[in-house]
Order: sequence, then C-alpha cells, then structure tokens
Amino acid sequence: MATNDYDAIVVGSGISGGWAAKELTEKGLKVLMLERGQNIEHIKDYKNAHKEAWDYPHRDLPTQEMKDNYPVLKRDYPLNESTFGMWANEKDNPYVEKKRFDWYRGYHVGGRSLLWGRQSYRLNKADFEANSKEGIAVDWPIRYEDVAPWYDYVEKFAGISGSRDGLDVLPDGQFQPPMPLNIVEKDVAARVKKAFKGARHIIPGRTSNMTEAKPDEGRVNCQYRAKCWLGCPFGAYFSTQSSTLPAAMKTGNLTLRPFSIVKEILYDKDKKRAVGVEVIDAETNETYVFKSRLVFVNASAFNSAWLLMNSATDVWEGGLGSSSGELGHNVMDHHFRVGAYADAEGYDDKYHYGRRPTGFYVPRFRNWGTDKRDYVRGFGYQGSASRQGWRRGVAELGVGADLKDALSSPGPWQIGMTAFGEMLPYHENRIYLDKNVTDKWGLPVLAMDVAIGENEIKMRKDMQQDAVEMFEAAGMTNVRGFESDYAPGMGIHEMGTARMGRDPKSSVLNAHNQVWDAPNVFVTDGACMTSGSCVNPSLTYMALTARAADFAVSELKKGNL
Repeated sequence: MATNDYDAIVVGSGISGGWAAKELTEKGLKVLMLERGQNIEHIKDYKNAHKEAWDYPHRDLPTQEMKDNYPVLKRDYPLNESTFGMWANEKDNPYVEKKRFDWYRGYHVGGRSLLWGRQSYRLNKADFEANSKEGIAVDWPIRYEDVAPWYDYVEKFAGISGSRDGLDVLPDGQFQPPMPLNIVEKDVAARVKKAFKGARHIIPGRTSNMTEAKPDEGRVNCQYRAKCWLGCPFGAYFSTQSSTLPAAMKTGNLTLRPFSIVKEILYDKDKKRAVGVEVIDAETNETYVFKSRLVFVNASAFNSAWLLMNSATDVWEGGLGSSSGELGHNVMDHHFRVGAYADAEGYDDKYHYGRRPTGFYVPRFRNWGTDKRDYVRGFGYQGSASRQGWRRGVAELGVGADLKDALSSPGPWQIGMTAFGEMLPYHENRIYLDKNVTDKWGLPVLAMDVAIGENEIKMRKDMQQDAVEMFEAAGMTNVRGFESDYAPGMGIHEMGTARMGRDPKSSVLNAHNQVWDAPNVFVTDGACMTSGSCVNPSLTYMALTARAADFAVSELKKGNL
C-alpha cells in the first residue's frame, strides 16, 4: 500500500472534475485527479473521428452479440460501433434495477464530456426559488445572483455559442455568435412568435460548439461535421481533453492517474475532516492511499453518492454525508421523448449549410408569467428542421441507377422537436448500496428505485399537445405528436443524490458545496442539485465547481480547512 500526499484530490475527470482540476491547479495547489477508466488523449485517441457509416463493418449499427452483452446500452442510441467501448462496460460495472433505470456512464478520462449533447443553458432566478415558494423538498441555499458571475466565467472559457434573447426564463450569457436557424426554422420561429403573441420563442440552440476559434488554447471553431461524440480533433467543443485538462497540465501542478477506482474517502473522526482516499488500481487490483487537505468529489451524481455511502461507515452507517438521511435520495432526471414531427412544404429549392451540431430551442412557457397549469414547473423543447438525405431509402427503387439518382438528391423537409421536462425531487426516488451484488473488483453496487410521478405524467400531456399546436400554427403539414418509451436515466441528466441546502438536518451539502459532516470535502457535480429546472444542467455544474474551488482555496489559505 503506497502513500502519496497532495494539496487536493479530484475524484473524476468529466465536466465538473476537469473544472475542479483546472481551478485548483491554477490557484497553486498540487492536485491529483483520479479516473477509474482508461486514458484518452486529445486527438491521438479519437480513433473514429474521421470515419463515416460505411467505414464500419455493420454500418455503425449494433450487432446481435453487442445487444446480448449490453442489455442496458441497447435500450437507446449509445450502443453502436462508432462509440463502442466509450460507454461503461455493464458486465464489469453492474447495477440493480428495483425499477427500470437506464444508466449510461462514461468511464474514461474526460467522462461524458466527450459524449454529451453540449446544450448549455443557465438556470433562471425562479429555478433557485421554486422549491421555497412551492413548498417542495428544501430551498436552494443560493440564488441566481450567487452563480451569475460564475456562469460568466465558465462560458467565456468553455466557448458557448448562442443568441442573446432578453428572456427572463432563459438568461443570456457570455456567448460567441450563434449557429443560425435554417430557412425552415426561421420561418417557423416567426410564425410561432406571431401566433402566440410573443409568448413562445424558437431560438438557436445554445451549445458549447464554438463559432470563433481560441488560438491561444489551441482550439479551432466548429467545422460543422456533427461527429462530436467521436471526439473533436479540432477542440471545437468543450471537453476535459480540449479545454480544462490542458489548462491544468500547463500549471505543472496536476497529476492524472487513470485506472484508479476510488474505494472510499478516508475520514479522521477526531479532526472531523477527510484526510485522503483509498484507491484500487483497476488493472492490478493493488490498493493505494493518497493523502490530501481537500477532496473534490466529481464522479457523476450516482458514483459520487456511491463514494460517500462507502466512506466513514464506522462513524455513520449510511456513509459520509448521511447524517441528514438525504444521501442517495431526491434523484432527478429530465423526462423527455415526447413531442411532435411535421412536414415543411414549399422549400424544395432550399438547403441547409453543413452538418450543424445543434438545432433550435424553445424556452419554457408553461407555469411562467400568467400561465397556470394543473402541475408545477415546466419544459423546453429541442429540435431541428432538415432535408432527408441518402439514408432515407426509396421503397419503390430497390437497386441500380434509379436508386442512386434518387438518393443523390435531397429528400423532403421535415421538422421535429422533443420536450425536456423538469422532474421534481421526490424523497422516495433513491439509490442505495446493494451489498449482495458486487462488481468486477468486489465492490457493492448501486440499486435504483426511481420513477416519475403524477406531476410529470400531467406535464407530458402538454409536452405533446403544445408541440403539435405550434407546428400547426406555423403552417406545417402532416403534423403528428409522439410519445416514445421513456424511463428515468434516459435523459442522462442524473441529479440530486447529495443535495445542497440550508440545514444539515435536511441536506448533504451547504451553500458552498461542502459536505456538512466533512467541510474539506466538496461535491460539485449533478449530485449537488437541489432541483433540476428543465434545461440541460452541465453549464451549472461548471459554474458551481469554479465557485466552490475559489471558496475552498480561500478557506484553505485562512486555515479553516
């Protein structure tokens, strides 16, 4: 058992872990970043970044063997040839579903920052106040004004493209120029705005794909290839590899250790502080101890909760941070896969430019202003319009020159959108350790007991009907609503398992993301969320991480930690 000392340890290398490493190293701390999976080096290890569908043996579709071996991944898009091996191996890393939960994880350096959808939105003022006003769960211990300067900070560095729309429901930020709406989307946006008298908006999707280069960081603007999930050799979108990791490495203060499964946080019951972590080497099964004055837990919402649950069990039966009874509870995701499709006629002489890696966004309009529904909170839509391409096939032309000619011309224009709805933080939605089931390394796994409630079910009716209504009002044809199979987890926005709050009796973390029971332990990934809003949450993780790191270093220098 080897021992090494650092100023800070960061557990996890994804979106929030990368930010923690960057901020702490730039403030002069010697930092160890631990990642349970393999290393993936920027550019060099993006092995499929330049491939097309025809470059894969099965045209980028999952084989029957893949489906048999990955029963969870096969439920949705993550199982394919182009990203095979990037999503966590569920045989080595099983979990127990008391209720169905689709858990899609990325166990490698960079985590899901290499795989995310890159939609980047701020929570609004009402999002931080809603729990208190509606008597739901607990109040956020912070307000929008506390996070706003940190949103500014991370947006400038990460590179977010988007339009400034002056909407209270979706605050503007420090944006690069937006990726414009295409001709159909522009027309639909204008018609929707007119039909609903300015109460509904269609805007360009705000995304971490840059429209302006950052040459000082070695990052080029987006090339409109829409291959983001394969790793971007141009560094055009924000990831740990393209952005925060190079910044941290530049300081000379970072040590990155892949294949390092953090088994537990080591806790000194006399000092009431964490003193380091114990690690299992994923390749050799050897055990190591690393000591530090700070521990940032950024393993993703569920794995961060797992780590806390598996730590200091000699002091608290439920683990470090469990004294409130809330650790592992209040699980949230964004429920979606419901909306509408339609045809857009009259645009056959128009085409769109490149393969834009974003679409349009419709900000929340339900339960906003004077609108009141029979449920609380709301939803936004993500969608796009495009012309069908060569993949569409033509049933009447099976083979030969006629088929080739037909597929070399673009097909009809279509438009579609799916809603992302807020899920309330129900105490009964929880994860917990199932010690009867272990993973490849003999560690207990998580059990999932999560479901949407009546509030979400009511919301889903509007999510479909409103989409149909907007397309019909915009003059689209063959409008059809849809509701596809959804289970918690499919949004890949797990949140809430170690929530922030104002009282140690009802929350795991305080206003600075410190664990109440161990103030030198910080949790700044999705686990910390007190409510979920309806917007994609990753930008908020970035801002909260930068804010917490600034506070942690300040407190460390004062001798308070």
